[in-house]
Amino acid sequence: MPPYLLLVFAIVAEVLATSALRASEGFSRLLPTSIVIVGYGLAFYCLSLTLKSIPVGIVYAIWSGVGIVLITLVAAVLYRQVPDWPAIIGLALIIAGVIVLNLFSTMKAH
Repeated sequence: MPPYLLLVFAIVAEVLATSALRASEGFSRLLPTSIVIVGYGLAFYCLSLTLKSIPVGIVYAIWSGVGIVLITLVAAVLYRQVPDWPAIIGLALIIAGVIVLNLFSTMKAH
């Protein structure tokens, strides 16, 4: 499987797990807790596979940056935690950083 597709799966699994984390109510509800455990397990498994061909700095920048933006969007929709302007500017800077790393970095995998 292409490494960037695995990275997409890792990001989606992490976003699902993090979204379920709040609903788990301190791991006291079985279904959301199960989603958290399976989601994070799948996220880290897929993330580890991407590291075979993409440098860790690039992988982590994409995974965390895209994850932060997606979690913020999910929280706005599901939990009505709408970001204010400073948060939006911060998210834009995170996206810009990920883009710069991907377009201009010369890091290579081992």
